[in-house]
Amino acid sequence: MNILFATSEAAPFVKTGGLADVAGSLPNALAQQGHDVRVILPLYECINGEWRCQMQFLQHFRVRLAWRNPYCGLFSLCRNGVTYYFVDNEYYFKRREIYGHYDDGERFAYFSRAVLEVTSHLDWSPDIIHCNDWQTALVPVYLLEDRTYIPQLQHAKSVFTIHNIEYQGRYGRETLTDLFGLNMGYFNEHMLAYHGDVNLMKGGIYACDALTTVSPTYAEELQYPMYAHGLEGVITDNRHKLTGILNGIDTDVYNPWKDTGLAKFYSARQPKGKQNCKLALQHTTGLLEAPDVPIIACVTRLVPHKGIDLIRSVFDEIMAMDVQMILLGTGDWYYEEFFRQEQGKYPGRFAANIMYCPAMATAIYGGADLLLMPSVAEPCGLSQMIAMRYGTLPLVRETGGLRDTVIPYGMPEANGFSFANISAHDMLWVLREAVSLYHNDRQAWRGLQKQAMSIDFSWTRSATAYQEIYERLISQ
Repeated sequence: MNILFATSEAAPFVKTGGLADVAGSLPNALAQQGHDVRVILPLYECINGEWRCQMQFLQHFRVRLAWRNPYCGLFSLCRNGVTYYFVDNEYYFKRREIYGHYDDGERFAYFSRAVLEVTSHLDWSPDIIHCNDWQTALVPVYLLEDRTYIPQLQHAKSVFTIHNIEYQGRYGRETLTDLFGLNMGYFNEHMLAYHGDVNLMKGGIYACDALTTVSPTYAEELQYPMYAHGLEGVITDNRHKLTGILNGIDTDVYNPWKDTGLAKFYSARQPKGKQNCKLALQHTTGLLEAPDVPIIACVTRLVPHKGIDLIRSVFDEIMAMDVQMILLGTGDWYYEEFFRQEQGKYPGRFAANIMYCPAMATAIYGGADLLLMPSVAEPCGLSQMIAMRYGTLPLVRETGGLRDTVIPYGMPEANGFSFANISAHDMLWVLREAVSLYHNDRQAWRGLQKQAMSIDFSWTRSATAYQEIYERLISQ
């Protein structure tokens, strides 16, 4: 099977969030199952020289985008059995940040056009074009017409995955023809029209042959207003082609037995090294070196839907317990400032690291005892899976992928702690239970750790589920 995976970011080349982890791991898992998998993404300025020197220039051509015909250079690189294509256009992609520009609609419409037109310059035809989030939502829309005059696309089927429905790509009605190069026939309720505007994600949902999202619970939640950000009717209208498939993690990268970012290696069978990692974390972050005090960790973006307000409202109550706490992340300035001030109130007991630092995240996963994730909404979440891999027990709100991955203490095969309501005091209640278990029943705590570390969160199962969707589309 020939699979073309279209994405706006992919690890290890460029990453801002979970989409990059998926795009960096799922294609590898599919390739290991014997498929010819190729990933296409923009050649951003931030992709460093280490990767650029490995790329091979293939060719250049012009891309049709309404009345414009911008340049497109194509580079390739092979890694772990996957071919990566990089779309080069410095006007669109030679920028410091990959998102957040005034012309993002035009930039990713150009990229979506390039995804399809690249195939006409290759001796290769995709059976499946797998698109991700609003940045590539126009690919299934453009494919409706491009199938007819690009021979390589004649039999191609499209899959569209929603990683986070909050970001939809919404623009004024006037952009449909002038910016995106589509006729006004696409401005209807079963395609791109949305309250008088153009909504790219809505178009991708209607135009794709199969629709997926990143956890079974999130697939259910998207049919309700609280989670769908206005698209609940669109999701419900397309639920016949919707499947929730839980993301995985790269278990070779996230492996405490060989992760060089840890102070000492350890595993579920040989867990003693985790205590060394804890002491190293306390030492490097300015926490008091207290091996018998549980460390509560937050590795997160400081934004409302991550449940930061729940933590803020009971922060003093949390710190009244016999615990230490460490936070890593950036986001809204008022959250950042709050945690900076709290660090001053609780020296040696709370460390606020307002930054993005993968190396520190690894040290935290390795050295902490609890990972606090009280998300209001969480499509899948990777942090709780990574934490469990490192024997750091997650305490989560039961939403999206958190509900699908964390089995609360007290149930068979428990691997963490959870609460259901968006309530700071419900969170605090469960947190007190977890801290009490740590202090009073170490045997039960170690049993939870062992269970958490033994769960298979690899991509194999998820890749098989995607493969089944691909095969079903091809056979239709």
